[in-house]
Amino acid sequence: MKQRTPRSAALALVLALSAGCGSASVSGSSGGSDGRLVVWDWKSGDASATAYVDRAKADFARSHPDVEVEFVAQPFDQYYTLLGAAIQAGKGPDVVLFNGGGRLRDRVDSLLPLDDHLAGDRQRLAGWDAFTQAGKTYAAPVTLQGHPLYYDKALYRRAGLDPEAPARTWDEFLEDCRAIVAKAGAKCLAVGNKEGIGIQFFLSAMGSAVLTPEEYDAWIAGQRDWTSPRVKRIFELWRQVDAAGLNNDGANSTAMFNDAFAVFQSGRAAHVIGLMSDVGHWKDFAEFLPPEDVGVMTAPVVDPAATPSLPYDGGIGYAVTKWTRDPELAADLVRSLTSTDALQTFYADAGAIVSDTSVDVSGGGPAVTAIAAGTKTGKPALHVALSSKTVDLMGRLSQQLLSGSVTVDDAVAQLAASDAAS
Repeated sequence: MKQRTPRSAALALVLALSAGCGSASVSGSSGGSDGRLVVWDWKSGDASATAYVDRAKADFARSHPDVEVEFVAQPFDQYYTLLGAAIQAGKGPDVVLFNGGGRLRDRVDSLLPLDDHLAGDRQRLAGWDAFTQAGKTYAAPVTLQGHPLYYDKALYRRAGLDPEAPARTWDEFLEDCRAIVAKAGAKCLAVGNKEGIGIQFFLSAMGSAVLTPEEYDAWIAGQRDWTSPRVKRIFELWRQVDAAGLNNDGANSTAMFNDAFAVFQSGRAAHVIGLMSDVGHWKDFAEFLPPEDVGVMTAPVVDPAATPSLPYDGGIGYAVTKWTRDPELAADLVRSLTSTDALQTFYADAGAIVSDTSVDVSGGGPAVTAIAAGTKTGKPALHVALSSKTVDLMGRLSQQLLSGSVTVDDAVAQLAASDAAS
């Protein structure tokens, strides 16, 4: 999802913001007390988010009818580079969208704590931890993001497997995979690791099936033991699955968005570690596969001491920049962007599992029902606890693991050093 933008492009944006001229400054300058708020995100340009944005703007307008709200949809592959340039210039949008975890935590110095503004939403919304740093909250969660293991029930039937009884252990899973390859003519797993994203999904989806609950909780708490045999086991599995031919061909050259998902949706792979927000998820898959054939299974147990759970956190959330002229006004807009009416619409149109626990998802079909049930016992995703620098390094190392140019021991040692430095 992330592409590098040339330094010259980022520098040009900095100069445009500083000089107050050009398209970047026109769409990105601060509003607030002059009757204008500017929002940067990568969602508002999507057709599936149009009604959500309209509902949020209408909610905000009821209290602030004279304030203009402008949404500027940035390309996601350049989003954090563009945002970094705005941060460097110290001016730009009033409200910004973030992924939960390291992407936000690395930039909290440019954001305002919102705890006082959002106190009334604490019980209604879930997913706050992904937007906190040092005990302070810097964004309000819009969605919950997690990594369910989806499977194609039609391919299970073609392989002579019971689609209502997916494997519970890793050995059973490998046996089912062999049947799928031999009898259904499909790969076992759809994987996209061209940008190094596949390893994030794999680590978080499989982690609770390998680590003990105590190790898992310690990882999330920042007490990560990279020398643990179980931690190494996750990265060994990542390499072994590909070496055994269970992944689609060319995982390192397959983009996660949306090529890997296309492999699953087209019936060329029986499983995919997908998302539960508003892309690469149950509703997307149901456009190509009959909804009743989209299954969600628990990660197969690798270590008997492990207790598999759904990995999920706050997915995306809106924050307020330090340079906004009217923090109270910008925070009110964030509250409108997380209002029940707006989030109900986002779920209905995009299929996003939203942060508002009062939104009814019971009519979404078997896959979303299974996901919703999983959130009751789920735990934060392992990769979200890491800094963005360590996540980026893990992506590069994951490619080298699949190509055989680095060993698991060396990869884990490099990740341990990066994590300690972060």
